Amino acid sequence: MSDSPYAAKPWLALLDEAQRGPVAPADSLVHALRAAVAEAPERTFLAYFDARLSYREADELSDSVAAHLAARGLERGDRVAVLLQNSPHFVLAVLGAWKAGATVVPVNPMYKSAEVGHVLRDAGAAALICSDRAWESYLRRTADGSPVRIVLTGCELDFQTRDDERVLAFERLPPAPDAEDLVTVARQGGRVPEGRDPGPGDIALISYTSGTSGTPKGATNTHGNIMYTVERQRTGLPLPEGPVYFALAPLFHITGMVCQFGACLNSAGTLVLAYRFEPGVVLEAFAEHRPVFTVGPATAFMALGAHPGAGPEHFSSFVHLASGGAPLPPALVEGFRERFGAYIRNGYGLTECTAPCASVPSTLEAPVDPVSGTLAVGLPGPDTLVRIVDENGADVPFGEQGEIVVRGPQVIPGYWRRPDATAETFPGGELHTGDIGFMDPQGWLYVVDRKKDMINASGFKVWPREVEDVLYTHPAVREAAVVGVPDGYRGETVKAYISLRPGAEADPDELAVYCKERLAAYKYPRQVEILPELPKTSSGKILRRELRSRGDGGRQN
Repeated sequence: MSDSPYAAKPWLALLDEAQRGPVAPADSLVHALRAAVAEAPERTFLAYFDARLSYREADELSDSVAAHLAARGLERGDRVAVLLQNSPHFVLAVLGAWKAGATVVPVNPMYKSAEVGHVLRDAGAAALICSDRAWESYLRRTADGSPVRIVLTGCELDFQTRDDERVLAFERLPPAPDAEDLVTVARQGGRVPEGRDPGPGDIALISYTSGTSGTPKGATNTHGNIMYTVERQRTGLPLPEGPVYFALAPLFHITGMVCQFGACLNSAGTLVLAYRFEPGVVLEAFAEHRPVFTVGPATAFMALGAHPGAGPEHFSSFVHLASGGAPLPPALVEGFRERFGAYIRNGYGLTECTAPCASVPSTLEAPVDPVSGTLAVGLPGPDTLVRIVDENGADVPFGEQGEIVVRGPQVIPGYWRRPDATAETFPGGELHTGDIGFMDPQGWLYVVDRKKDMINASGFKVWPREVEDVLYTHPAVREAAVVGVPDGYRGETVKAYISLRPGAEADPDELAVYCKERLAAYKYPRQVEILPELPKTSSGKILRRELRSRGDGGRQN
């Protein structure tokens, strides 16, 4: 390892003193909360439409949740599944579970019954905290037969009074006979059980992967993993005291959990919540709260930029706009800056490395590779070693493509109760990401694509990202996804799925020719299909696997 060309960490020369300096994180976000309460007890911690919860109030409410869970028999190390949108309920549930000594299992609210059932059984969840509507509609049946024995539900109309119908278009339900109300429990008072404080080595989260390559696995993010990442973010970004964060990414996703909720709490800042992503609601929240930081997928920025009411004033307060979780096309970055005066900084990471392992510092802009046109995802941190390796695990020279592997304090110890998968993905404690990329001699990291998404057309390798980046330069294209589909002659052929900007028109033949003029003959899409919307995960990633399953229809070129 010492003779690796990457071991010299050339990226250190591009980091400033604050970004390179050592960090001394707290033991957990519970400890960070107590420090924030001591520092600024009446500062707003959570803003939710017209609701405001101070640090003192959030501390007291989550104390009561912890006391209730312990009184109901929850033991240290038990698992608490949390299935909620971006509302104060989510934050109180997570903090309450941690204060009770439990491990939190964040669950995607878009999961169907079978998916949730797998998570509850695999994690051995003793408690479930969810919305009252989800409990009534399907989770009661799902939890039956699982290890769940404690259920708390909440209505996201609580705390606020605006009842914005764009996102909160539902009614309160009567109390459930087999569940207790989270807010009632939080307001009844109670002392945190003693001896339950989490330590850096304890598992904070079991974060289930999206299941793109099989049954979802539980990544075991420790409190130490989280605290390293949020402290590195606090010291590395030039944010003001008590910074205002906007939760653009869902909090159940590792990016939202760590880079928004965790980082904001660790900075004693204000976290603005808006239930779920709706462009008009988000833009109004930007104008009202004047946040300095947010992070979200490229698709969210596309939707914000396409909103007819969006203007430079909505983004003028931001010190740092970050994108992660999905590829960021260079054309989007430049178009966004030209229209709104705001530069979106790229980032790269996985659940297995507790969100980012490379990002673009606030002091720099990401270069674009002149050969492939790929935008750099960022620089690794000072304590992180990123290498590019070949199929045998040997380092490749700077500039050559290979698998991205990561070692550092943010890398998790492994998967929950999956020693086989842990050994395969983390040999020697180093994360093998399954992503193909390269690094330039200065240390800028570029992600080409997922290894499994590579298209083999007549023996030629085609990376979907490269074709997508070309499509995003077309003025009519809003979203693009490229997949390989079966072809009797070529083995696989390239197919592009497109959604168009509002009011724009484009013919599939025109888009295919546009790519043909800009790409090698084997790379341009032989099939183009235009859809009203491309399927996405709730965190904004376009679902290529779902598009592959649609077959090989569309215009043939």
